[in-house]
Amino acid sequence: MQYSEGRLGRVFVIRLEDGEDLIRSIQQFVEELDVTTGLIHFLGALKEGRLIAGPKEPTIPPGPPFVEELGGAWETFGVASVYPGDEGKPSLHIHASAGHSDRSVTGCLRERGTTYLVVEAVIFEFLELEANREIDERSGLRLPVLKERL
Repeated sequence: MQYSEGRLGRVFVIRLEDGEDLIRSIQQFVEELDVTTGLIHFLGALKEGRLIAGPKEPTIPPGPPFVEELGGAWETFGVASVYPGDEGKPSLHIHASAGHSDRSVTGCLRERGTTYLVVEAVIFEFLELEANREIDERSGLRLPVLKERL
């Protein structure tokens, strides 16, 4: 187990408009306001998106993922972590659940997530947290690396 202790910094509430890309908009926002570590909660709706819903088998490194393509009008909520990544820029890891009619999916939101009507997001900035996102040799994934170990 790894951990790092920090404290709460700024809190932002943002509203994404119809047609905005949730991933790119939040990435740009945290870069411009220099939020390097934090947590993001969001809710609203997507008309397009791509969720990676886990590999077919629980192996390390993970095998080919299930990919869920969203199209239409999907209600969504999710959470994202923010840690410094390449060149110290903030790196997002977003997980979301989305539902449409009698269907729901959950996974890692990647590549695109186009807002339908509105997405509301709250960004909690963490200060004095020693962490960054690096490639993990075992899994091949970009994982957070925290300062302390138990």
